[in-house]
Amino acid sequence: MILITAAHGNQGRLLIPKFREAGIPVRALRSTAGRDRELHDLGASEVVTGDCADRAVLRRALQGIETIYHIGPSAHPHEREMGLAMVDIAREFGVKHVIFSSVLHPVISKLIQHKVKRDVEEHLIESGLNFTILQPSDYMLPLLLKPAFETGVFELSWDLNRRQAMIDLHDFADVVVKIAREGEIHYGATYELTAPGAYSAHDIGAAIKAVTGLAIKVKQVTPDAYLNSFYGPDVREEFRHQYAVFRAIGLWYSQYDFVGNANVLTWLLGRAPTSLEAFIAREWQNHRARATAVEP
Repeated sequence: MILITAAHGNQGRLLIPKFREAGIPVRALRSTAGRDRELHDLGASEVVTGDCADRAVLRRALQGIETIYHIGPSAHPHEREMGLAMVDIAREFGVKHVIFSSVLHPVISKLIQHKVKRDVEEHLIESGLNFTILQPSDYMLPLLLKPAFETGVFELSWDLNRRQAMIDLHDFADVVVKIAREGEIHYGATYELTAPGAYSAHDIGAAIKAVTGLAIKVKQVTPDAYLNSFYGPDVREEFRHQYAVFRAIGLWYSQYDFVGNANVLTWLLGRAPTSLEAFIAREWQNHRARATAVEP
């Protein structure tokens, strides 16, 4: 059985059914109660609820577990504590294999979440556990395309001319399942994972237009405005850490290109990675299907 942390996030909701299809039972760990049924419906055999930084919760979650896939919740103020605690309790329980979802180029110390993941990587490497570290580039997420599909405006919270490497989350999930299934041959590995290419906002806008036929504009917004669209205004104190993370991202990405190499991802997948255009085409088809389903 594999334990997946942050199991209700973007990765977890995609991974659980993929593990079910691979015949690997999943114990899902999530922080808040109320959606256990949804995780079971996705294919989780068991659901544990509790704070991933709470070592008592981790001891309960790790009973009988051979493999951990640890996802640090995105921009969570306790992400570092969660990762360090997970490594410690995994060592205490003699877990066979820890797979860690890190980030491409964790050495970029100006990015807050990169520093956090770098610290967890170091702790994992020094733990004596069998580990595999995955370092994905920025995810191709449907959430990024939704405003463009609905309003014709593609937004980013950094300089529109800077380029970013990207990876389809489905491809990334396929790699996670492969590594968990194959186990030992991936012990001690650190894999940089990205699809071919690196794209500016203008490149992404042009690709959306080419695939959908929509008239697309690109627009730079502030990190605060981006987060306000999720949390609403007047919440900066409550979500201080999240705002700090995204401000750092906006500043760094406005000065430098975030690039990578597709060779490792291609090797692990055994096929060409999903292109940006193929990702847009898939999500455009899904968007149109949803729109058709709600029409009277």
